[in-house]
Amino acid sequence: MSWFLISLIAQFILGTSALADKLLLKKTFPNPVGYTFWLGIFGLISAVLLPFDFVSVSWQTLMMALVAGGAFILGMLFYFYALFYSKAGGSIVSVSGFSPIATLVFGSFFFGTVLQPYQMIGFVLLICGGFLVAFLEEKQARLWTLFFVLVAAGCLGASNVLSKQVFDAANFITGFFWIKVGGVCMVSLFLLYAPWRRALFSVSGENRFRNKKLYVLNRAYAGAGSVLVFYAISLGVPALVDAMQSIRFFIVFLGGWLFLHAKFRLRALAGEFVAFTLISVAVLLLGVGDYLERTPPDPNRSIEWGVTFSQKFSQELSRSGSTAKFGWQENYDAFLDDLGVRHLRLIAYWDLLEPQEGVFDFSGLDYQMRRAEEVGADVILAMGKKTPRWPECHAPEWAGNLEAEQFRAKLLQFEKVVISRYKNSPALKYWQVENEPFLAFGDCSTVSRELVDAEISYVRSLDAGHPILVTDSGELGLWYSSAKRGDVFGTTMYRRVYNEVLGFYEYPIGPWFFRIKEQVIRFLVQDYEKEFIVIELGMEPWLPRALRDAPLEDQLRVFDFPFFQDSIYFAKDAGFDEYYLWGVEWWYWMKIQHGDSRFWDAARELFT
Repeated sequence: MSWFLISLIAQFILGTSALADKLLLKKTFPNPVGYTFWLGIFGLISAVLLPFDFVSVSWQTLMMALVAGGAFILGMLFYFYALFYSKAGGSIVSVSGFSPIATLVFGSFFFGTVLQPYQMIGFVLLICGGFLVAFLEEKQARLWTLFFVLVAAGCLGASNVLSKQVFDAANFITGFFWIKVGGVCMVSLFLLYAPWRRALFSVSGENRFRNKKLYVLNRAYAGAGSVLVFYAISLGVPALVDAMQSIRFFIVFLGGWLFLHAKFRLRALAGEFVAFTLISVAVLLLGVGDYLERTPPDPNRSIEWGVTFSQKFSQELSRSGSTAKFGWQENYDAFLDDLGVRHLRLIAYWDLLEPQEGVFDFSGLDYQMRRAEEVGADVILAMGKKTPRWPECHAPEWAGNLEAEQFRAKLLQFEKVVISRYKNSPALKYWQVENEPFLAFGDCSTVSRELVDAEISYVRSLDAGHPILVTDSGELGLWYSSAKRGDVFGTTMYRRVYNEVLGFYEYPIGPWFFRIKEQVIRFLVQDYEKEFIVIELGMEPWLPRALRDAPLEDQLRVFDFPFFQDSIYFAKDAGFDEYYLWGVEWWYWMKIQHGDSRFWDAARELFT
């Protein structure tokens, strides 16, 4: 169960209940002692929970629960006194800013509570949003009001921290009951003070209000919200749960404008928008962080590791002018036989396979598919206008001057030949239609949605037995258009890249980015079963010029061996189950032509 979700529901209940109070009472309830007394007495209702899971506790836990309940009642007493003396709601809202701070201070000092970075950011944003709402509401403050607010915040902060310790030592029902008993004990002391005793049992005209039944129902509704707040504290960090009060008071502020027709100046509305933004960002940040903490990837899950192989790029590296030469077939055989790779993405380059119109040369791709079949590997076969490796578009020269309709017809005709040739191969796993078709990158434009849709439909008509993979950039792509079209979705995953404007830089994101993005896209396309894979995990240097021409020290400055290893850990933490590494040609080139086999050897351990 998520503390964040429980707390969010609780604050919604308490916020809407406060709105109902304003409608029913029309003004602040003028008897703080009476309000607090009956709030404490109603705590006895918690006894109805005892048959479900009540257990005995140590005397230390019992005393802590009683003190926590007493501190809560004192906090609420001063809270209602602040309400009594305040001319507006801002001083009350201020409690939502001060009490989380008190909770964090007490928790840190006495119990070593430490917030993670994202939690601290969310905490600060919630506090700022709460204070902003307070300043918008309060026209003038009294010294007594500030005193009551600070004391209330301190008592509530202490209660929150002690309650968390009680819940850690006992189950929720037991802890909650004894905390409420502590509250009953505290309000019982009110009877010892004669003026308070008279205030409790004398009902003056100003203390009467109409709609008593609705009021009682609303108190029960608010009580449910209060129970949920305690439950959220039992599950999470008290300071964060308490900071979520800002949501409640924002609901009150917004509801007063929408339903009670409260009048606000433009300045107040602008401030409200800022407060809403701060609180919304905080809620989003805490919600995302809570989700990530509750759903970590299984470190022992089965992961399939594969590679993308480019005949073109391997040939390019082998002809880099070094005395040591190797053929692309040697490179290909080496990772099949030496590394033991059994998951491949191969590329049907249009310009290699149809160098002249109607003249085909499948010798290279036939070799790759045949060897994959021999070793029992599976193959994702990419084809289209855009396919992997620079310059992204690999159309033959003869197709360069064709009109759009002619180009489309020739492309589909080429794909038909490829499909007819390989659809019965036992190695074939998926067809990949285009490569990042909706990303503007490389020496060619994006692929139109109409063309992508036409290709997908055409491939399905020719081979309904193999799923279709559509890909997008992990960091720059929106994913939605690709994910909704393909049977399988593939994302890239790069960390260090080069940009003409920024130069070399590392994306300021972690594995969490991909996990959250996946869940958002699954929600948008309403498909939680579709396979999401990493089709391109960057495992070679990204430089502004060809690797074969770049000094080795420049390459290793951008992508050294420790970064290679760290990128594997990064990928595992992203939570996918299938990864295709990008760079097997470079690893082999580093080994054969530069005598550096570290990357190659590390990859062997991964695949075996």
